[in-house]
Amino acid sequence: MNVEELKSFLDEKVILYNNPDFIDTDPIQIPHRYTLKEDIEIAGFLASTIAWGNRKMIINSANKMMDLMGNSPYDFVMNHNEDHLDNLEGFVHRTFNSTDLATFMQALQNIYKNHGGLEMLFAKHQNADGMQQSISEFKKVFFEIAHQSRTQKHVSDPLNGSAAKRINMFLRWMVRNDNAGVDLGIWNKISPSLLSCPLDVHSGNVARKLGLLNRKQNDAKALKELDTQLRQLDPKDPVKYDFALFGLGVFEGF
Repeated sequence: MNVEELKSFLDEKVILYNNPDFIDTDPIQIPHRYTLKEDIEIAGFLASTIAWGNRKMIINSANKMMDLMGNSPYDFVMNHNEDHLDNLEGFVHRTFNSTDLATFMQALQNIYKNHGGLEMLFAKHQNADGMQQSISEFKKVFFEIAHQSRTQKHVSDPLNGSAAKRINMFLRWMVRNDNAGVDLGIWNKISPSLLSCPLDVHSGNVARKLGLLNRKQNDAKALKELDTQLRQLDPKDPVKYDFALFGLGVFEGF
């Protein structure tokens, strides 16, 4: 396929998969349960943090997190005490456990009390190249509270070579207003043009088959390569093609 044919093909797949039916099988359904801005972004951040492995298991674990927080994530983050954190004991999703979850509660409280909230923090360090510097700076602030070193692995740093798939997915949810009812688009301080594709095994393999990506590893260098290609296809909304790449890989076995 030439560039125009490729764009046409992917645009059709975006229309196919970027619709409300997508929500039923995706962790994005967790933040969709809420209407308060802070509830949406906290639920989205936590759900995206554990978004690796079996999607049904991810959704079940994310729902359990919401239940442990009384289904009021912002109120829990802002007003929890030691007893509330003790009630998180026993939660586990793969390598993310109750110690990690308790640390996330404390880190999020610090962000909302002292840094203006998640949107303000991510927006602060954005630049014309994208959100990678911002994600790296976010991680520094996130772990400025006392924490165990084991928890650091659950927040990626693209400046250390990571594709930061889960944070890029979270940013897509929050920033991109797709007018289709899937991505929530509740943030307005970051342009969708700066977003990066949540690069994983599915989107990476499809991108390679389509000639959008040559690098074999799904790392920060591969993400930059893919970003460059997708921004040529749609400079204003490049990350919309995540729906096409993911859908082709997961639902069509492309």
